[in-house]
Amino acid sequence: MRGEHGSLTGAAPPTTVRLQNIAQSYGQSAALMAAVEIGVFTAISNGAGTYAEVARAVDIHPTNAERLMVMLCAAGLLESADARHRNAADVERYLVDGKPGYMGPWITFTKPQWAQWGRLAEHLRTKDLKVMGSIETFTVADARRYHEATFSIGLGAGRRFVRQVDLSGRKRIMDIGGGSGAYCIAAAKEHPALRAVVLDLPVVCEVARDFIAANGLADRVKAQACNFTRDPFPADCDVAIMASNLPMYGRDMIASVIKKAHDALLPGGQMHLIGEMTNDQRTGPWGPAYWGLGQAVSDSLGLAHSEADVTGYFRAAGFLDVGLHDFIAGSLGRVTGTKAG
Repeated sequence: MRGEHGSLTGAAPPTTVRLQNIAQSYGQSAALMAAVEIGVFTAISNGAGTYAEVARAVDIHPTNAERLMVMLCAAGLLESADARHRNAADVERYLVDGKPGYMGPWITFTKPQWAQWGRLAEHLRTKDLKVMGSIETFTVADARRYHEATFSIGLGAGRRFVRQVDLSGRKRIMDIGGGSGAYCIAAAKEHPALRAVVLDLPVVCEVARDFIAANGLADRVKAQACNFTRDPFPADCDVAIMASNLPMYGRDMIASVIKKAHDALLPGGQMHLIGEMTNDQRTGPWGPAYWGLGQAVSDSLGLAHSEADVTGYFRAAGFLDVGLHDFIAGSLGRVTGTKAG
């Protein structure tokens, strides 16, 4: 039975709670980043369990430890029983300093953008949008900070890629906008005969060469200066990778890069695009929507592309056997296609 305005009789009326929680969710982000910065999760992993123990371990006032840990519990990052706390499973795996999967630098990576997110309405009113946004003015120092924060998580993604994709028999990879070279490093370590080239801006290549050399691969993995929005691609590769830069560019640019990669690949070559994609209805997930909206802060033409968008770019470029695969469920998809032999 419905009331006079069409609502179900007896249904609870809406409240402001959800809207308030969203409006104040920056506090949850701040708590997570602060906990990483002062070492709360590491202290708890090492045995500190009460407010007082954590306060001593990280050298803060017990009241501040309590305030922070209550918020971390509310966010599901800590679990509490009998007045003692332990890290949630994902926190224990990824946010304890010294463990192999530690990703603390990635968690705090977007913190410098906070002030600009606070000016989001102003950015949204900007009509002078750029193809590349703020990344075009990157310095070597910017590139180093960026990739020191992202290399560990990028290398993990590269290893996942190598597990998912059969590269046996392939000769040379081009990694378009390859950043630190993490995907090429993972692939070259797994396949000793494979060579690779990281294509990125000159300042990024300078940093990539350091990561490549540190992994002992300077003889097989090169970094080549290339603004992929306008420069040609090498014509001797049978694999193309484009990973984690999808939302940074608009539809026309992504479509043109995929077409250029198709034309540059050797016959029978494959392209793999790994990126944050929305569903076809463009209603989620949250991550791709966040990265797409974040391009407004950079005043770029980038946006969240849908899965249908990306598979469409591949087909329009001439790729065959275009497929969509989960890369990390709920976060990243992988679209692949093959050039005719």
